[in-house]
Amino acid sequence: MSSTTRRVALLCALTAAAALLPAAAPGAAAPLPALRFGPCPDSVPKPPAPDRVECARLSVPLDWDRPRGPRLTVAVSRVPASGTPAERRGILLVNPGGPGGSGLPYAVTKRAKLPAAVRRAYDVIGFDPRGTGDSAPADCGPMGGLFDSPGADPVPAGPAAERAYLDRLRRTADDCAAGAGAALPYLSTGQTVRDMDAIRAALGAPRTHFLGVSYGSYLGAAYVARFPHRTGRMVLDSVVGPEDWYDFDVRQSRALLRQRDVFFAWAGAHPDRFGLGAGADAVRGAYARARDGLAARPVAGFGPAEFDRSVYRALGRTERWAGLADGLRGYLRDGTPDGLRPAAPFDSPASRTYEAANRIVKCADGPAPTPRRILADLRRTRRLDPRPVLTGMEASVCAYWHHRPARRTPLGGPGSPPLLLVASAHDPVTPVAGAHALRRLLPGSRLVTLENDYSHGVFASRGNACVDDTAAAYLVDGTMPPADVRCAGPGLPDVR
Repeated sequence: MSSTTRRVALLCALTAAAALLPAAAPGAAAPLPALRFGPCPDSVPKPPAPDRVECARLSVPLDWDRPRGPRLTVAVSRVPASGTPAERRGILLVNPGGPGGSGLPYAVTKRAKLPAAVRRAYDVIGFDPRGTGDSAPADCGPMGGLFDSPGADPVPAGPAAERAYLDRLRRTADDCAAGAGAALPYLSTGQTVRDMDAIRAALGAPRTHFLGVSYGSYLGAAYVARFPHRTGRMVLDSVVGPEDWYDFDVRQSRALLRQRDVFFAWAGAHPDRFGLGAGADAVRGAYARARDGLAARPVAGFGPAEFDRSVYRALGRTERWAGLADGLRGYLRDGTPDGLRPAAPFDSPASRTYEAANRIVKCADGPAPTPRRILADLRRTRRLDPRPVLTGMEASVCAYWHHRPARRTPLGGPGSPPLLLVASAHDPVTPVAGAHALRRLLPGSRLVTLENDYSHGVFASRGNACVDDTAAAYLVDGTMPPADVRCAGPGLPDVR
């Protein structure tokens, strides 16, 4: 289907959704219908009995400032609380991150990891934010060649490569404008938090309790900025800081360099296990040979772009480090990158939606960098290391975006109730400095830090009793720690 056809189909669907709803009074929002729950799509796993999951769809305005205009539907899932009525605390919305992550199955998968007291207390509510999953999924078509196999080297070296890099950004912005059409400015965090409040209202809940991980922390901070009086207990995990998305991306790229150095030292401390040489320098050399070899001669559609995506994914979770080291050894020994390939293809429909929504949301949320600044930052980063991992630099495309917002999405504020923030001390994906910065915008809030940890995603993820018990006590009983909490972390992974 062409981008033009997809855009027409989306607009027709939005207009049709509006036509099915009762007319609103002039200047008023159309009434929100109650959610009617039923079976879920196949993408949502079934929880173990006796729990059950059910799904619904909620019609909301495309633009909340024009409530009588076109509408879209937001997909919602629910796993009811397993406790007694006396144990119930309300609804707990959850979001897995992104921007671009599908939250519909997350109600099942994340709930299974939550402490039992939280499962007994809350209906866990998942939802696909607008532009993701089953909620008017975003489409940017070819995205400037992002899904080419093998992809262009994402690290430009020299004037010609830099010009080609900027051209790919421009073409991506054009593709997103063509694919999203009139919806482009409204697939934003600011609109999504109003969808979240509509979910709360449709469920008849007086407050929104929330667990957001990574970008989910940004959603939570944006919700509390707009609806402080409707904010309940919120756990913001692996916190995105209160800065422009492009600034965040640059900070992340530098943190990934530090994390990769830790990986080099760790793998180099176990030469017999990984076969990449003894010491960090030896592993760094092996890494360089692997990447340079794939850049010079891609293998079966696997080149430097695919290599960097695999490295990006592995660096964020220490349990993936052994697989990365084994993949490097396998390529250097056999010339095959199969050990570095992800299980799911990058150009799958779900991945295409994720990559499109990620860029559309980031560019709808705040100011854009200039092309001149992008090149200056790329050169600065290459001076730190000639082979940086730039996979997370999605907001660079905003330099050529067709709809530029006047201001950044507000986060937190003096009227915010106290929230609980959680962070890993050495998370390279959402560096801990962002948690400290956001905490300053949330009066009375507390920060739980997992020390000596190097992974992304902490609460009900790392298996740390100190973190999980602190967050569960807050969610279930409202017990806020009297001061920030530091929990002992696991350190670097064991080598078996």
